[in-house]
Amino acid sequence: MSDFQEAVLWSALGLAFILESVLPLALPAFWRRTMRQMTELPDDQIRLYGLSGLIIGLIIIYLVA
Repeated sequence: MSDFQEAVLWSALGLAFILESVLPLALPAFWRRTMRQMTELPDDQIRLYGLSGLIIGLIIIYLVA
């Protein structure tokens, strides 16, 4: 892996952490309520959300790369 590829990988990971942290930082009560509601969803629906996020992420990477 080249230095550039490694920098891009670490930058993407850092950006993911930043994006995942904005909502709990800005709206903690809303985030807590949403997480509580998600625990009540059936496993199949949670898997569908996970699969959707994975596919969207792969499409974005494909379009950018």
